[in-house]
Amino acid sequence: MKPIYRRILLKLSGEALAGEGSAQGFAPEVLVRMATEVRAVVESGVQVGIVVGGGNLFRGAALTGVGLARTTGDTLGMLATVMNALALQDIFERHGLSVRVQSSFSMPSLCDPFNAREARAHLEAGRVVLCAGGTGNPFFTTDSAAALRAIEIGADVLLKATKVDGIYDRDPVRDPGAVRFSRLRYDDVLERRLGVMDLTAIVLCQEHRLPVRVFNMNTPGALHRVVTDPEPEEGTLVEC
Repeated sequence: MKPIYRRILLKLSGEALAGEGSAQGFAPEVLVRMATEVRAVVESGVQVGIVVGGGNLFRGAALTGVGLARTTGDTLGMLATVMNALALQDIFERHGLSVRVQSSFSMPSLCDPFNAREARAHLEAGRVVLCAGGTGNPFFTTDSAAALRAIEIGADVLLKATKVDGIYDRDPVRDPGAVRFSRLRYDDVLERRLGVMDLTAIVLCQEHRLPVRVFNMNTPGALHRVVTDPEPEEGTLVEC
């Protein structure tokens, strides 16, 4: 099927890299599956930017609980996203993808500094761009970083990969009767306090009329379907 998007920004949580039943480290099978899924999308003609979290290695908020300053904890969390990006780069390249890692922090021996113009050029050349380091500032989540980078690179959609297949009216883990929404408007998300992303990310996307689809990356083929099927069964689409 012909892709419905020319360029996407995929938000991957750090926890997703750890696999089912674990919240830390890397699950090799997950990394391989992600490489396979992303390659299929790239081969279909879609340009792919990725923002990856770092929760499988460090969580800034949790570190403050043991006495670290919030700024220090957040900085460690952002550095963890660079570690995850480098791991993904290695796996992706082993699967035949051309990849560039760009970080909000200056790390010339490891990766390039983030530059929106260069990122767009890499995407046009068919390379996957892994955006690491969050926003480069404490007190902002990787959801906010994903919204910001999506806008900067001119993405057609922000795809938020999670462990659940969309947005529900209640927590589906705690309540089996929870109902999944297929579509929502940003005003509905804000009024219902659905917790799709943090407020900063939601407002950024709403102001720039950037649609967001929340879906389960653990479902085989889900990423390819959400970029090629105008009405995929997966996930929830949030738009203006």
